[in-house]
Amino acid sequence: MKKTTLLLLFIFLAQAIYAQQPYYDDVDLTKTGLALRDELAQKIIETHTNLLEYSPGVWEASRITDVDPNDNSKVLLLYGYENGTDSDVTNDLNRDKYQNGGQVGDWNREHTYPKSLGNPNLGESGPGSDAHHLRPTDVQRNGARGNRKFAAGSGNSGTVGENWYPGDAWKGDVARMLMYMYLHYGERCLPSNVIVGSTNGTDGNMIDLLLQWNAEDPVSAVEDQRNAYHDSDGQYAQGNRNPFIDNPYLATAIWGGPEAEDRWGTLGIASAKANQFKIYPNPAHNTVNVSSTLPVEEIRLYDISGRLLETYHHEKSIDVSTLHQGVYVLDIQNKNSNEVHKLMVR
Repeated sequence: MKKTTLLLLFIFLAQAIYAQQPYYDDVDLTKTGLALRDELAQKIIETHTNLLEYSPGVWEASRITDVDPNDNSKVLLLYGYENGTDSDVTNDLNRDKYQNGGQVGDWNREHTYPKSLGNPNLGESGPGSDAHHLRPTDVQRNGARGNRKFAAGSGNSGTVGENWYPGDAWKGDVARMLMYMYLHYGERCLPSNVIVGSTNGTDGNMIDLLLQWNAEDPVSAVEDQRNAYHDSDGQYAQGNRNPFIDNPYLATAIWGGPEAEDRWGTLGIASAKANQFKIYPNPAHNTVNVSSTLPVEEIRLYDISGRLLETYHHEKSIDVSTLHQGVYVLDIQNKNSNEVHKLMVR
């Protein structure tokens, strides 16, 4: 699952057209390999102008960057996979954003790159307070992970021998955070010190499992949300971005491995073919129409959290008048293809 109920939305948004951010206008993206790694490293270091205090800065940033898209009173919890319907609070997907601390049932700040695995210890400043790798996590689940190294696994988060698997829903997030930390802090935050797996042929400090996770688990809406805030004038914004969230293919261009998605459509994977279905009007108030010479066999309507709201069969016009204002996703299918479109309802 992808953040349990978020799976479908995140896959769909990863397929959508996504323009290169102006942030990279002065970066030479024609470079590859370690030259590109160093170019991106210089960019994120130079633009990291607001060094957050571990407290209260990171707490306050997390309440903004990790807010649940489906409930702005809560934050999403890294490693979580169940939305509070069982008696185990440690596996919850979200929690009240002000219920932070160190007690059972609270959330705290998970160092995705554990402080003790840094060289030297990351502490609670510099890399130790870099919000790009600090995520809200259930206190007990955070403790269960401790400073265990990441390792291959499947299903939900949990131990794998002496190591830790972040879960199918989170492995891409973890990979992109760890690659960011290596990019920014170099020898201080080597991937080879925090994840178990084969060594990359281009860069002996990189572990191929991170490249696999980056390719297998698409960027989520919350990852985009985090990146957008930190590249803003917000009080708790750092000023820099995680390039691997903006375009996972940058990791492929640097280290090779499985071909990750090129969200810009300019670096690797060819841009998507012209859409066979068009939706109008968009934004919409009452009715959305699908224009195509092809038959429409099924339309699936999802909300911003990835929850399936409605399925329509053999229809080219759907009623959205009862929907709340916001962003939705339409998955339009026929027997030969499917396309995903973002829909704004106003």
